[in-house]
Amino acid sequence: MILCPYGFGNGAIMTEFSYQRKIRFADTDAAGVVYFTNLLSICHEAYEEYLSSLKIDLKSFFKDDLTAIPIIHAEIDFFQPLFCGDIITIKLELSFVNEKVFAINYQILQDSFQVATAMTKHITINPQTRKTKPIPKIITQNI
Repeated sequence: MILCPYGFGNGAIMTEFSYQRKIRFADTDAAGVVYFTNLLSICHEAYEEYLSSLKIDLKSFFKDDLTAIPIIHAEIDFFQPLFCGDIITIKLELSFVNEKVFAINYQILQDSFQVATAMTKHITINPQTRKTKPIPKIITQNI
């Protein structure tokens, strides 16, 4: 569980969300291990599944003319390689940086062992003006 320092959300606490996935051949590089950008993409899949679990219509969410939530920072650390056929679980937690920026921390597990961690930081903007704006209530109400 995480605390939300800005008082957003319903009680300012969110439990972890988990997403399970099999590593595919297309996720790997010429050495047969998961390529780093592909694991970041898989983490984004977990984020999308979290949004879906909140009954958010993804097509509308990502195509909103008034609000966009681009990633402004991403990082990933590997502790052991992942291979085609491996089953991983991604646990994610959202936290607020400020009223316009939130971070998602990802813990990537295989057989209950942490094999990688990742983080993405997102900012809320108006896509037409490119000006920042507060995080949408659909996000803040569910953390």
